[in-house]
Amino acid sequence: MNNDNIKVIEIKDKKIILVGTAHVIKESVEKVRQAIDEYKPDKIAVELCNSRYSSLQDKNRWENLDIIKVIKEGKGFLLLATMILSSFQKRIGLDLGSAPGAEMIEAIDIAKEKNIDLILADRDVNVTLKRAWTLSKFKDKIRILEVLIESIFTKEKLSEEDIQNILKDGDLLSTMMNEFSKELPEVKKVFIDERDEYIANKILSSEGKIILAVVGRGHLEGIANKIESGFEYDYSIEQVPIKKNNSNLIGWIITLIIIGLFASGFFIKGPKVVLSMLKYWVLISGASCFISSILVLSHPLTILASWIVAPITTLNPTVGAGMFLAIIEATFRKPRVSDFENLTEDIQRFKGYFNNRILHALVVFLGTSIGASIGTFIGIPWITSLLK
Repeated sequence: MNNDNIKVIEIKDKKIILVGTAHVIKESVEKVRQAIDEYKPDKIAVELCNSRYSSLQDKNRWENLDIIKVIKEGKGFLLLATMILSSFQKRIGLDLGSAPGAEMIEAIDIAKEKNIDLILADRDVNVTLKRAWTLSKFKDKIRILEVLIESIFTKEKLSEEDIQNILKDGDLLSTMMNEFSKELPEVKKVFIDERDEYIANKILSSEGKIILAVVGRGHLEGIANKIESGFEYDYSIEQVPIKKNNSNLIGWIITLIIIGLFASGFFIKGPKVVLSMLKYWVLISGASCFISSILVLSHPLTILASWIVAPITTLNPTVGAGMFLAIIEATFRKPRVSDFENLTEDIQRFKGYFNNRILHALVVFLGTSIGASIGTFIGIPWITSLLK
């Protein structure tokens, strides 16, 4: 057994064994069993939350996905990033003949087999993702998606050595975020530092004399340092921060500018000019969204609706054209059983984003949102010119 990936810490009346693993490497599964046999813990902790634990136990978890509800709640970007990451981890796991999370499953199975209490030690993945998303600037979110999408569409077959290097820190999220630690300090802090603190606190607050924790290799040093330092736990990391309303503020400013332009047209130029401004606004904002909906191969009724929806929703910052049109798309092209079954495979293929109705609804959401925004920024200067 490679002791470089095992930390044994004795603190107060506890003996804590941290086993660092790579989440898709076969040797990690063997290492977990060997460590449990050697140290004989009375508690086993795993780097999983309830959500991730359920997803490992439920192989058909995507079948319970309500895509319309996800879109209505404004979680389209978040869902897409989650699915891309899950799919990539699954792909490199299959390349090595080991399922993602196999070492966690091994620890869980042994805990059940030996009747050892199991501790789900990680923070809820939804809280982690929401905190990262909320605390990130817009350009940081785009950068994260760029890297994830690039990793999915690469055609290069990864060797075992390549994957070992990618997963030298154990956790795919940690590995990626380590690469961005200088560019994206808030994201790195949420994915790595906060989780180290949460897991360390969970282990320390658990009952048991001998606790063996199975964690990603990238978290090993951080968790060990926290436990040994006698840190003061920050409970705020368990909460999703209130989202700053900068985007809504900008939306309201744009809305007020447009309304102000129409009002100026009425008082300065008269009703005839206002009608011309309204005509051009509908034409430009509608056409931009219409074209974008065609480009993403939307349902014919979605395409027709885009010209009506865009001019209206661009005047209301609380709703977006993309949300409405994605719901229309998912309503007329309801996801099929095969779409749920093939989701993680389809997300790795460009065609999958158009053939799979779940993914396509998200593509419609993204594409038409961008189209409507472009129409707004073209339309404002155009109607302004009519006031001269």
